[in-house]
Amino acid sequence: MSNTITTINLNNLAIALIPALLVLLIFIRWSLSIVQPTYALMRMLTQLLLVGYALSYIFASQSSGLILIILVIMCLASGWIALGSITKQRGNLFKYAFMAIALGGGLTLALMTQGTLHLSPWYTPHYMIPIAGMIFANSMNSVSLAAERLHSEYQNNADYTLARNTAFHAAMIPVINSLFAVGLVSLPGMMTGQILSGISPFIAARYQIMVMAMIFGSSGLSTAIYLSTVKPIYLKS
Repeated sequence: MSNTITTINLNNLAIALIPALLVLLIFIRWSLSIVQPTYALMRMLTQLLLVGYALSYIFASQSSGLILIILVIMCLASGWIALGSITKQRGNLFKYAFMAIALGGGLTLALMTQGTLHLSPWYTPHYMIPIAGMIFANSMNSVSLAAERLHSEYQNNADYTLARNTAFHAAMIPVINSLFAVGLVSLPGMMTGQILSGISPFIAARYQIMVMAMIFGSSGLSTAIYLSTVKPIYLKS
């Protein structure tokens, strides 16, 4: 099996955009606004091209300080984005969301990179940054769902314990569904990427097991920490 992956040149990349352009034509044909989807596509292209250049620099730098700064920025951004649906209390709740993602996600990241992968050096950028991205993004999504559901339940005068449990269960549904679906409905990104690059499917499956375990763990831990630490805020309101 070849261990090389096909390089996509810009002309071939343009072909990959044809289905997206067809969808935009459907928007036009059905007299729907194309402003938002067009903006989303342009933003996606810009962000991914910029992050490609940024990661090339980061991977080449081999700086532990820079990696730590990036991890902190990831947690800060995740905590802020997670509370997007709670505009009135966003400022008050931000520190709790940040702490939950940093602790739940950070613990999981440390276990995966130092206990499972044994990275040397510990901050190896081409492992640390992608894995941290997966962990913090999923923690962010779960905290976001939990925060919105807790806020909604509490506004309906639900008991805090019941509201907390309902919020935790709702936040974990997408993660649990992904555990059921992996291998049957979908081959997730890491496993697909490794198979495309020529890695044995058996090895790719082990990496994907690690990924699914860390997503479940970081999501659950971050959500539980958030729901536990914000209790005084809601009991005072």
